[in-house]
Amino acid sequence: MLGLEYFSFEELWTPWYMFGTIAVIILYFYLNGPWREKHAPLEASATGKQRFMFVVSAILYYLCNGGPLNFLGHLMFTFHMFNMSISYLIVPPMLILSIPAFMWRKLFASKKWRSLNFLMNPILSLLLFNLLFSFYHVPVIHDFVMTHYTIHRIYYFVMLIAAIMMWWQIACPVPEWNRLTDLKKMAYVFANGILLTPACALIIFASTPLYAVYNDPNVWVQAMGYCVSGDPTRLLTMFDGPQFFNLMEVVEDQQLGGIVMKLLQELMYGIILAYIFSQWYKREHKEDDLPNSNTGTA
Repeated sequence: MLGLEYFSFEELWTPWYMFGTIAVIILYFYLNGPWREKHAPLEASATGKQRFMFVVSAILYYLCNGGPLNFLGHLMFTFHMFNMSISYLIVPPMLILSIPAFMWRKLFASKKWRSLNFLMNPILSLLLFNLLFSFYHVPVIHDFVMTHYTIHRIYYFVMLIAAIMMWWQIACPVPEWNRLTDLKKMAYVFANGILLTPACALIIFASTPLYAVYNDPNVWVQAMGYCVSGDPTRLLTMFDGPQFFNLMEVVEDQQLGGIVMKLLQELMYGIILAYIFSQWYKREHKEDDLPNSNTGTA
């Protein structure tokens, strides 16, 4: 499928990443089970929905950064943008909401975290994530990051933290840490959509190839060095470059990648807006579910 048959299981599935993901899932269930019963017996454990969300978010992140989808992202720009959208626009809010409030309180209980409170300023979080995400898609920066392994890992990790900080303002699971009202959260979501639009437009409306990783065989081979074992230059003796695997012309693939990013962004923001509205509705109508204090009185 899409040329994956030419590569080994280890290259496609990255076993160390797979085992790491499994270990994280096991740790999550341990903290919500035996550890909670011993150290926080009065706290409510994660619900079935939260457990499901955590497992799904962990698997999605693995597939996009260590599994076959990650590999496909080095062959086609469309898959690369699909992976980026899932990793930073879908996984972070799922991860935040899947972890019970008591775990977040335990994690940040130390007073040492107070000195970093300024980083959780909503405006700073909004700008930090969108600047990192948008700058990454500037062609020169993208190609540099994709062909330098250490910088690639650092940049992706920083972007993940920035995404969690940004989504925290919208999906904060700890009531007393909530900084924004529901109305402000909705405005925050709209602001995110506006700030990401220039990066999407740059990609969608470009009439020439922007990224050498998906156009220049020599640059592509450098990027593939993170995915294949041995000397990646051997790929040039087997294939003529990324075009061998691409189902479309380079520009068409590039434009479709931008469209995929924009559509997934709008889909996720729509879901989050619906979530915020439902939370607001429940709070506003909570009193309707309480017994009427005047019932039965003269």
